[in-house]
Amino acid sequence: MAESQSNARLRADAGVPTSGVIHVRTRLTADFTVISNALAQRRGSAVTIGVAAYILSLPDGSPVSIAALCEHFTEGEILISRALRELEAAGYLERRRERLSAGQIRTRTYFYDVPGGGVPDPDGPPEPPKPRRPPRKQPAAPEAAAPASSAVEETVPAPARERAENPVSLADADPQALAVLAALRRIDPRLVLSEREAARLAPAVARWMAAGVGAAQITELLTARLPDSFLARPANVLAFRLRETPLPAPPPPSLPQIAERPAVLPLQTCDGCDRAFRAPEPGHCRDCRNCRSQKHLRAAG
Repeated sequence: MAESQSNARLRADAGVPTSGVIHVRTRLTADFTVISNALAQRRGSAVTIGVAAYILSLPDGSPVSIAALCEHFTEGEILISRALRELEAAGYLERRRERLSAGQIRTRTYFYDVPGGGVPDPDGPPEPPKPRRPPRKQPAAPEAAAPASSAVEETVPAPARERAENPVSLADADPQALAVLAALRRIDPRLVLSEREAARLAPAVARWMAAGVGAAQITELLTARLPDSFLARPANVLAFRLRETPLPAPPPPSLPQIAERPAVLPLQTCDGCDRAFRAPEPGHCRDCRNCRSQKHLRAAG
């Protein structure tokens, strides 16, 4: 008697989906980051999720400023700053400022695995831990982060703090200077400036224009001999050139016009006394003319 045959799939394939992604899992024991599904599957910008995953993968104390993130990602300052604002609005990111005794501002950034995580406080958000005073002549020990958060400490000098607190308004900038900055991208596509960068550079361009430098000369100054790759934001390179290049000397004052001297008459020889005198045509000198005039009057009298 022949054995019966069956076309049914094996039990091992019972859980394999017929469509969609199929995960190939690998158990990791090091160099991995745990991310909640609420964050990984968050609807919205993929840049926001990527920035959040990158910050969660960093060790405590790593810089997460806009400039530091722009060095890692290919996106520009506008997209990175927008992602940080979205994470801050959603409760994943928290930034606090502390004033040091030297007058500097220290910004501490907390990133939460879950919004509102950490030590619960019914009266408000948890206070950051106080920095430990290091012993003399020894490097300061890194501070311990709050539970379920990553703490980053950044020191901002006082002048930079003042510029950050009092940004230049785009509405107050010189329109001609803004037009020069906006036209730079036509010469070099890499010179794309945000509104904040254009407002920061506009006063320097306006000073150049007030000193008598034309728009074409400023464009040539800012775009000539640029490096093949920028190690910083293009706005920093433009600011350096505007700051370090000396202003041209003012034009010399115009000299007063000198009145034209009258033409010198040629020398003539008097027909009466052979004396030399200046006159436009030959004839008698002044003395001979006077003498002839007196003789004419006596003869008439």
